[in-house]
Amino acid sequence: MRYLTCQARALANRARSKGRAKLTSSALIIVLGCTLGTNTGVAADGKALFEAKCAACHSIGEGPKAGPDLKGVIAKRGKAGTVLAILDPAAARLQPTMPNLGLSKADAEATVAYLESGAGVVAPDRETGTPAVAPQPADIQRGQELFDGTLRFAKGGPSCNACHDVKSDAIASGGMLASELTLVFSRMGSKGLQSILTNSPFPVMQAAYAGRELSEQEINALAAFFQQVEKDHAGQMPRETAWKMFAGGSGGVLVLVALFSLIGGRRKQRCVNQDIYDRQAKSEY
Repeated sequence: MRYLTCQARALANRARSKGRAKLTSSALIIVLGCTLGTNTGVAADGKALFEAKCAACHSIGEGPKAGPDLKGVIAKRGKAGTVLAILDPAAARLQPTMPNLGLSKADAEATVAYLESGAGVVAPDRETGTPAVAPQPADIQRGQELFDGTLRFAKGGPSCNACHDVKSDAIASGGMLASELTLVFSRMGSKGLQSILTNSPFPVMQAAYAGRELSEQEINALAAFFQQVEKDHAGQMPRETAWKMFAGGSGGVLVLVALFSLIGGRRKQRCVNQDIYDRQAKSEY
């Protein structure tokens, strides 16, 4: 590439000295070819980066997933603004919050070049147009046990519900440190979940599972569990409703106890059988 650029400059200098328009045209063609080749290479690198680092949470023209659809993001933020958002999401105040992926400026610029190229990324589980495969009961049960910690991960990683929660009557409430995962399967699909669990972009997960990576079988079981949780979601009683019912029932019990105490306080303080006992005692004399 450096050789071609030098050659183009030499041709341009010769054209200026001799006034030959054909040589000038040749130089411009070479320069244009070099520029297009460079941009194509950058976009190709950006595609690989996007698929490895971004596609689990974002699509381009396929609708929102865990993060927003990035179609038109260059027009909204500009190239420089998008690069800065990738390099420092906290400073860009992205909503929802995006983790810092630790990309270099060159990688961020390559990713932006790919976004600018207008290419689209097909969302997970839509690549073949075939419906998602129904999870097997054994995989669902194993995924549930891995999620709530009943079954430990093979390499000793922490259970998912230490940080996450799902709305399911089958398990107890989980942690609130990270996002709620009841509908995660439709947002990411099995391939998106596999990408997140294999090569997580989130710093907390990276630290928690460093050297304790999940196996393919464990990831598949978790994906089956999330798929089933979402399927059963419509029939689950919201936990907020359950707590309201519990609070209402407890309040009703307290009211009844207070009422009975008030009524009982007005009764005679001595035993109800005292009169009978007194009559029998008198009759004996």
